[in-house]
Amino acid sequence: MRILIVGDGKVGHTLATELLREGHDITIIDQDDEVIKKTTDNLDVICVQGNGANASTLMEAEVDRADILIAATATDEINMLCCLIGKHLGAKFSIARIRDPEYGESLQVLQHELGIDMTINPERATAQEISRMLRFPFANNVEPFAKGRVELVEFLAREDDVIVGKPMKELTARHSDLPKVLYCAVEREGAVVIPGGDFVIEPGDRVHVAADLVTITQFFRHIGRSAKPVKNMMVLGGGRISYYLAKMVERMGIRVSMFEINPEKAKMLSEALTHADIIEGDGTDQDLLEQENLAGMDAFIALSNRDEENLMVGLYAKNRGVPKVIVKTNRYAYKDVIANLGLENLVSPRIITCNMILRYVRARVNAHGTTVEKLYRLVDGKAEALEFIAKKGDPYVGIPLKKLSVRKGTLVAIILHRGKVIVPFGDDVIEAGDHVVIISTASGISDLNEVIKK
Repeated sequence: MRILIVGDGKVGHTLATELLREGHDITIIDQDDEVIKKTTDNLDVICVQGNGANASTLMEAEVDRADILIAATATDEINMLCCLIGKHLGAKFSIARIRDPEYGESLQVLQHELGIDMTINPERATAQEISRMLRFPFANNVEPFAKGRVELVEFLAREDDVIVGKPMKELTARHSDLPKVLYCAVEREGAVVIPGGDFVIEPGDRVHVAADLVTITQFFRHIGRSAKPVKNMMVLGGGRISYYLAKMVERMGIRVSMFEINPEKAKMLSEALTHADIIEGDGTDQDLLEQENLAGMDAFIALSNRDEENLMVGLYAKNRGVPKVIVKTNRYAYKDVIANLGLENLVSPRIITCNMILRYVRARVNAHGTTVEKLYRLVDGKAEALEFIAKKGDPYVGIPLKKLSVRKGTLVAIILHRGKVIVPFGDDVIEAGDHVVIISTASGISDLNEVIKK
């Protein structure tokens, strides 16, 4: 596909890198000559210097041949204008990054009037991810599938877990009351395995399991992970992510204490977030943290604009015994190093935004096949969870899975059939319209027919 990216910042550059790997033709527009020169030297893309909201610049970049236009500059209004002009000049689809909460209520109208096919708010998406992580305080990652009916949860296996030290095929026989979840993937010493019947989970493994909401909750309660729910949490920084997060967790019954050093911003937040305690002060000050009862918190979320502050205060909160510590960082490449320090729950707005856009691009690539509805990268991209919708006439439809051939390194994880969540076994079948979640160690899969064959 031909993809035009306007804005060569962190998001734009990361997107270009990932989309190149998947074989797309990329053109980038940016006003900064130094940025364009650096990208030209490092990536096999076409670069155009200029204003992406200018029709002549878009025409120079051949926007009329673009399958997808992605507007990811730092300014919402420029992004919207790029999409409006680009669609009129011939771009087939458009994506705009829109961050300002002021546009939230009128977003659907804006999309319709401006011809924007998809909008992304990185801060709101990050807040949503954090809120999911707070539902299972012991989990490293939680990802919903099938319109929220299925969840994929990553957790660290412990020595006393009943699932440890036994072949997978013997778990049900030995523990008949163990709720049936699907063991989708296991990471051990940097390698990812899709476990078979003979696989044995060991302490320290990062295990990914999937099931419907009720079953997965029962599973974790059964293995002793039903930690008390988060009731009180402390947030460092009063930015947009913090604002969205406070709004979301209010519905979960979580009480929020938020530090904001800027007096004007603290006042605005106190007026906008009436159910939160807004503390005007330096959230990196240990005396202030102790004064506000850091050690008594169920969760600490570090969301300042400085990675160094987030990491240091996150480590301090961990040291003070806060059960759940989540840290925002732009240095996602150092994830393993940071995890070794004890901070395993990291979020990156840039990575979250890029993954959302990649899901959309993949769906457009295969718009006439079994479309990829959702893509979730596991273990730093070493494995992927993908959600498809099965289509009438596909050769695997109506045939028991045991009579089909499934691609090596791939697992059919979940089937959602008419609202019912099925953890599939050999006698189960896929019907047209079913949502099908697969796990694969191979990247670039865009059609369910690549995975399941007669």
